[in-house]
Amino acid sequence: MRFAARTAIVTGGGSGIGRVIAQRFAAEGAAVVVADWVAEKARAVADEIEASGGRALASHADVSRSDDVAAMRAAAVGAFGPVDVLVNNAAIEGGDDVLQIDDATWDRDLAVVLKSAFLCSKAVLPEMIERGRGVIVNIASVNALAYYANESYSAAKAGMVNLTQAIAVRYGHRGIRCVAIAPGTIRTPIWQERADKAPEIFERLKRWYPLGRVGEPEDIAAAALFLASDEASWITGTVLRVDGGLLAGSARMARELVGEFDEETA
Repeated sequence: MRFAARTAIVTGGGSGIGRVIAQRFAAEGAAVVVADWVAEKARAVADEIEASGGRALASHADVSRSDDVAAMRAAAVGAFGPVDVLVNNAAIEGGDDVLQIDDATWDRDLAVVLKSAFLCSKAVLPEMIERGRGVIVNIASVNALAYYANESYSAAKAGMVNLTQAIAVRYGHRGIRCVAIAPGTIRTPIWQERADKAPEIFERLKRWYPLGRVGEPEDIAAAALFLASDEASWITGTVLRVDGGLLAGSARMARELVGEFDEETA
């Protein structure tokens, strides 16, 4: 197993992408700390992992707060030993349109997405550096690389990409790797809430994607496992686009531009 005798922290691990990442790391042998600001969700995922024969610890933490992050790290080290892998996945998506976002929403989006990645990375880096190894995987977004609305969330994700590069360059010589993943639309509980209100939403969205579907949490988890594993030992400072081809371009748009768009074949 790729992560036997290793410890991983997954923030935002109580649902969606984080839940599947936590489960997959555990299935590959890691002891996993499932961190979430909803205690019941963190506990439920940890229980699922343990019921499957894995090792897990639930951590009730608001990772935008330094005291919560310190307690999370201490619990992880106390239960399983030094942290080998950190997955910064916690996120919130509240603000849309610069003219409509209020200060509190802007600050909260940046705190949960970007400040949390800073605080969690800062918490685990000293021991990683001392041991000469460690991997930080930041779950960014295609919103970090192009415009898809949600301005405060997107700005935070763009900052996460730059933070990824900074950590990779500054600490690479100390054996630390830092990478980011940029997902496209992923079928998570947040998107499912939208689908419940507009059942056709995934059918509409899949037209943007060259691969003809939206993503699943398993798509992102598979990328995270690879990037955190020894198989990716010479990969750092990069952003892996796991987006079904979205950022490569849109065939629908291309056909419209040249006047060849056919609704039946789009």
